[in-house]
Amino acid sequence: MKKPNIHVSEHRKLRKSRDVRINLFFFLVFSLFVALIVRLGIVQIVQGEEFLKEVSKTEADYASLPAPRGKMVDRYNRVVVDNKSIPAITYQVDKTTKAEGKIKTAKKLAEYISYDAAFLKEELKDRDLKDYWLAANPEEAQKLLSKNETKLEPSVTYKLQVERVPDEAIEELKASPVLQELAYIYTRFSSGYQYEPQIVKSSDLKDTEVATVAEHLEELPGVDVITEWDRSYPYGDYLKTVFGGLTTSEQGILKSREDFYSVRGYELNERVGKSYLEYQYEDYLNPRKAKIEYISDNNGEIISEKVIDEGQRGKDLKLSFDMELQMKVEEIVEEELLQAGRNHILMDRAFVVMMDPYQGDVLAMVGKQLDPDNRRKVLDYAYGAFTTQYEAGSTVKGATVLAGYQDGMPHGQTYYDAPIHLKGTPEKKSYSAYPLGLMTDLSALQESSNVYMFYVAMKIAGISYVKNGSFNATAEDFQKLRNYFMQFGLGVPTGIDLPQESSGLQNPPDEPGKLLDISIGQFDTYTPLQLAQYVSVIANGGHRIQPRIVTSIHEPKEDSELGPIVVDKEPKILNRVNNTASDIEQVQKGFKLVVTSGTAEGKFTHDVAGKTGTSETAYYGVKRAYWGTETNNLNFVGYYPSENPQVAFSVVVPWVSNDSDPINKTIANRVVEAYVDLQKKYVTAVEIDQQELVQKEK
Repeated sequence: MKKPNIHVSEHRKLRKSRDVRINLFFFLVFSLFVALIVRLGIVQIVQGEEFLKEVSKTEADYASLPAPRGKMVDRYNRVVVDNKSIPAITYQVDKTTKAEGKIKTAKKLAEYISYDAAFLKEELKDRDLKDYWLAANPEEAQKLLSKNETKLEPSVTYKLQVERVPDEAIEELKASPVLQELAYIYTRFSSGYQYEPQIVKSSDLKDTEVATVAEHLEELPGVDVITEWDRSYPYGDYLKTVFGGLTTSEQGILKSREDFYSVRGYELNERVGKSYLEYQYEDYLNPRKAKIEYISDNNGEIISEKVIDEGQRGKDLKLSFDMELQMKVEEIVEEELLQAGRNHILMDRAFVVMMDPYQGDVLAMVGKQLDPDNRRKVLDYAYGAFTTQYEAGSTVKGATVLAGYQDGMPHGQTYYDAPIHLKGTPEKKSYSAYPLGLMTDLSALQESSNVYMFYVAMKIAGISYVKNGSFNATAEDFQKLRNYFMQFGLGVPTGIDLPQESSGLQNPPDEPGKLLDISIGQFDTYTPLQLAQYVSVIANGGHRIQPRIVTSIHEPKEDSELGPIVVDKEPKILNRVNNTASDIEQVQKGFKLVVTSGTAEGKFTHDVAGKTGTSETAYYGVKRAYWGTETNNLNFVGYYPSENPQVAFSVVVPWVSNDSDPINKTIANRVVEAYVDLQKKYVTAVEIDQQELVQKEK
């Protein structure tokens, strides 16, 4: 069969069309190759370094910067503990930092800053000096190892080197102030984790040192000048000891609470509360520190850094204290202590605790002590109000009478006040030179009859008095009476929100007759705070209230106002004493008689109810040569006013030479006067504010 005949022109058209398509395809492929080559060039030449760093990027590292702690304000929102910014010189270690680099920078930095010789002597330990010597003398350090020892793990070899540092090398460092400064700076450089700024110097840092270091930062790799925070006290030293202290950046966290800090993410050099309120409320006062993220390559070089958290000040504490009252009471105690100190060579301290008997708010806590080296100088001893204890004397007789009621003694019970004679026990009598005669429960409080309280104690122990008879009080009898007292807070912790509170001291009896001494406050010892809690029980009708310093905790705010409440610490009733309301009212009547016609008659200018207390006690203060000398503790517990009390208080003045000095009653009267005057002032201030508000509205 014949093939069809294709026209020549048509064949040429088909061929031309095919050539165009092939050429177009080749051009497209060529264009793609050109684009790929250009893109590769951009990636390798223009962006090569950036992508190389991105590929070699390691995990992020983080560092924290200081932030201010929470503030403290008093019950009227007056700031009592604040923050102030201070400059600090820091050093930051990264992954590329070597020991020789630290030494070089330390030597340069030592040209610009200096330290007190006494400070260095206290801070530098032998181990610090050994670490510095090994870093500063690498060749000599290497010679301390044998050839075989150099093959061991670095941690093992370094331990061997530390042990073998020559003694003469350490002595040479100790003899040179310059070398000691270098050793200390190196120690600060090596005191923390990578990327965490270590404080090299902040305390006693001179402006000239800050300026000089700031000018030479380029030649001081790792060194920086930052803002650190320290505490400031708008009211000076008032209550400063109770507010508590902080560790320095050099001291860092407390070793005794290392686990506490580690689970909360603290850094080793972080400043923390080391005493009282700063310590007790560390969880709240501690700030959320500013956080910086560092990105580094495989060589340890930092690629970038950025702030990922600006941080936040710690939470603020609202305290129960009235700072104006606190200042006035401190002045009163100081004046009376200085005046009485001229006549009583062993008396060196006095305490006052004032609290709201219903809420438990501690309004003022004062402790003053004469400087043993200069008795014209007065030291703050406020914390002694809850950490030291003394014989309370007759102030506890309200608890004794109430214990008698609990044990079945009726109101109006009478006992005859005359000396008591027991076999194997010295004569027991009241303070007066003559018998007080027939006493009721009320007159026994009014006249402070010891003998009446002895009979109450014997009744509680189930012992009938027989002149010159045996007195067989048992350990169970002692515990029974003490258990009654514990209901009022005598002999047990008050529960105040401060660390290191003393619960008083229960002395082991060396004779059965000491049971009688407990009933008049002559044997066991109590803190001034315990006495304030005890008299609050009588003032409020029978409830033992937990004393509190912090009433609420608040979120921080930038302005002067308190932020939202985080924790509202409601008043807490610890227990109700096992007495009826009429029992409490009976003792309240007795306490009122004490002031109007009893042992405190004519001593008060306001409507006070309370109980005096004088305890014969052996001196055991700071003058050890006088230990055992017979002295007197002069005390007073009371509340104002006698009806619907607003404030309860205790006054304790230990180791007075004789019991005729009225210092306890004088202090008690003056602090009540100060309280009353301030209440008038506060009421007037409120009235003025209200009047101004009305005028504005008009």
